[in-house]
Amino acid sequence: MKVALLQLKTLPTPEENLEKIKQMLVQAKQEGADLAVLPEMCCCPYENSAFVRYAMPENAPFLQGIAEMAGALGLYVVAGSVPLAADGRIYNAAFVYDNKGSCIARHRKTHLFDINVPGGQYFMESDTFTAGRDVTTFDTPWGKLGLMICYDIRFPELSRLLALEGARAILVPAAFNMTTGPAHWEMSFRMRALDNQVFLAGCAPARDLQSSYTAWGHSIVTDPWGSVVAELDENEGILTAELDFARLEQVRAELPLLKHRRTDCYDIIRK
Repeated sequence: MKVALLQLKTLPTPEENLEKIKQMLVQAKQEGADLAVLPEMCCCPYENSAFVRYAMPENAPFLQGIAEMAGALGLYVVAGSVPLAADGRIYNAAFVYDNKGSCIARHRKTHLFDINVPGGQYFMESDTFTAGRDVTTFDTPWGKLGLMICYDIRFPELSRLLALEGARAILVPAAFNMTTGPAHWEMSFRMRALDNQVFLAGCAPARDLQSSYTAWGHSIVTDPWGSVVAELDENEGILTAELDFARLEQVRAELPLLKHRRTDCYDIIRK
């Protein structure tokens, strides 16, 4: 399976971002992608005020535009994340569309990003968002895949649940910043891939030094051995990589970590 990570510089409005996303999806398809992933908050700036201003329902024109492109191109698309208005609340939510344009999965960010590093980053997602309770997998022609959003990757229990439910790769729309990115971005993707012997693909926004929230960029793919398959720098672009699931089976046969779990001593369960 060839995955394309669309590292775009986020523009001020959903309408502007949709036009850019359409162009990048066409390019991803031309480069042979089977599945494309967009960044976290691909519709608007990463700001609480923007989350409120652009909160949208599941049938919003922005999401419908992406679904239509998926169907027109015959491409699976993980629609990054958007501020989803539902049940009188706002969620940080990602949607998955199949190659016919049908919505086949939705993930509401399970862990909200609240950070206060003196001299570094301050941001409180919980000022706007409500946390979800999702453990999200979906079926594709290449097997079952898992989905999480950004800060979710820091909680190994969630990725382990996805692996135990059969995910062969975990897709992660994300937006690490200039404090957490240099320190933890690559390490997080390598460790979660290694822990669970799966592929991880993290799609980030391109860096914009003029924005109030400056993203690290560096969209990345890591493999079941914990190695980096491919990684971008901070600039806008498309990262394509082949996910070789035969490699996954080889690693699990040679070093069967999941089989060696001591479920007589401990376990992780979904509630």
